[in-house]
Amino acid sequence: MMKDSQLNNEQEFSRGLQSRHVQMIALGGTIGTGLFLGAGQSIHLAGPSIILAYLITGIMCFLLMRALGELLLSDLNVHSYIDFIQRYLGDNLSFVAGWTYWVCWITIAMAEVTAAGQYMEFWFPQLPQWVTGIVMLGILLALNSVTVSAFGETEFWFAIVKIVAIIALILAGVYMVAVHFPTPAGHASVMNLTHGGVFAHGAKGFFLSFQMVLFSFVGIEMVGMTASETANPRKVIPKAINEIPMRIILFYLGSLLAIMCIYPWQAVSPTSSPFVQVFKNVGIKSAAAVINFVVLTAAASACNSSLFTTGRMLFSLTYQGKGRFARQMGTLSKQQVPVHALRFSTLVIAISVFLNLIMPGHVFSFIASVATTCFLFIWGLIVLAHLKYKKQLRATKQAGHGFAMPFFPLSDYLILAFLAMVGVVLLFRADTLIALVGSILWLVALSWGKRVHDRRQNMAVDESED
Repeated sequence: MMKDSQLNNEQEFSRGLQSRHVQMIALGGTIGTGLFLGAGQSIHLAGPSIILAYLITGIMCFLLMRALGELLLSDLNVHSYIDFIQRYLGDNLSFVAGWTYWVCWITIAMAEVTAAGQYMEFWFPQLPQWVTGIVMLGILLALNSVTVSAFGETEFWFAIVKIVAIIALILAGVYMVAVHFPTPAGHASVMNLTHGGVFAHGAKGFFLSFQMVLFSFVGIEMVGMTASETANPRKVIPKAINEIPMRIILFYLGSLLAIMCIYPWQAVSPTSSPFVQVFKNVGIKSAAAVINFVVLTAAASACNSSLFTTGRMLFSLTYQGKGRFARQMGTLSKQQVPVHALRFSTLVIAISVFLNLIMPGHVFSFIASVATTCFLFIWGLIVLAHLKYKKQLRATKQAGHGFAMPFFPLSDYLILAFLAMVGVVLLFRADTLIALVGSILWLVALSWGKRVHDRRQNMAVDESED
């Protein structure tokens, strides 16, 4: 049945990801369309205090990654961090977390595929959106099916494009501030940072911004999917995680500071990319085309990451499972790639291409909002699994592996308190409240379905024994 796979109980991924691949995967997980297109709306919501919101969220994400890193290095034979959730929190939570994570990335990919079709219309107005989606999915599936290093190389160059765009913005900001460059809203100046006060909309605007800021970091945990395919993971993974704070300061805070120094924050467009505003004022007439290329690259990068993540997650969920579907999805090709899981995930994502022809775009934005809200749940379980791991480590008096969580256990509790705070923030806006309720219903339904399935299986076993 499996012509291109060797079905056995000890299948292992190849370790084809090099240090530069993992570095860029970690970086690509923190830079996306949320920054390129959504920064203007974030700035309008919180004013200059958005810098503090990004800094706090960045610190929490770094601590989250340190907890995840300690788990990963405690056992390099696991296929994904969901295995740690299963080990320390039980089958039910790992089942819910695994399928939730798979669906999250599927829906994010659906939204990005739809967005890519819209971006291509900038250059080719008559090109149907579904054509762009099908072509992009086909190319990315082919690359992901070859070897894991092909995925890493693709993501490496996608990340390079995003980095160049951000560095260009920062350099343009430094130049414009240095020469007091005239803009439609005045002159570029550091004094623009305090225009109207740091907390321009008070505590309410500051806290409401965390919802959008947190979603900008969705995907940072993707490093947890690469451990089993990374060459020399004990060296590469700690390096990638420990460099997260510097990347956050340089790329997020650097770009936001540049934007708000060039313009008073009130003058930044909340509906279009502030990157376009900056490049236009520098004198780049093709600024819109440049940014459109960057966001198209960001969409392709997100879709590429989605294929990698959903393929590995589906493999992990079905590995050594029973039934024809599980046996097929839970096997590797000769290239040690979960090609069947990749193809199935791609097929599900491709449905969005055709649904987009008959359903309005806001349906996908709602689905994506529900998916990103679920990441609060995923991240929370990672921290809880880490707490349980440390508890067992102390109980058995075992030594760690040298990459311990700093300030434990205070750091874990800080992350949980932060995630709870963001959950409360979601209650105060209609759109995020709907997404939160939808996410909770999904999690409850999935947990209930798992319990019903297990109960039926146990009854079937009891009947067969009788």
